[in-house]
Amino acid sequence: MRKRACDTASICIGEEKEYNKQRWDKSNMEPDFKEGEKVLVSTINFKNLKGPKKMRYSFVGSFNIVNLIGKMKKRSPTPPEIVEVEDTPGTVKKLIKARKIRLNGKDQRQYLVRFKNKTADKDKWLEEEALPDGNIRLRRFWASRRAEKSHQ
Repeated sequence: MRKRACDTASICIGEEKEYNKQRWDKSNMEPDFKEGEKVLVSTINFKNLKGPKKMRYSFVGSFNIVNLIGKMKKRSPTPPEIVEVEDTPGTVKKLIKARKIRLNGKDQRQYLVRFKNKTADKDKWLEEEALPDGNIRLRRFWASRRAEKSHQ
């Protein structure tokens, strides 16, 4: 199922790239004028023109093109292809916290788990059933919590 989802996602991303390329190419064309030609300049973005808008000229000029600048910007690189990530996070180092959440009308306890050789940003909330060696780890976790409370 995951393979099929990845295939569908990659097809959709390919179609999206093609669609965006067509839209970009349609609206961002290289100018077709050369140096030395005469051109008119649009007054749409001029803020210093006075009088009613409908009485203003739409274009002013004619101006000689002295030098062309501002070539089309390079297209940004496309994102890398989707790489399948392993679902096995590793072995459990310790349990950090516990919380109760309500799923399907029932209270369930979840535990924040830190994995060996992983940083804190990789911590995950897992249910009791998903913990490897769950009974042993849970007993140690609750014993350490009781010990912390008794020392306070």
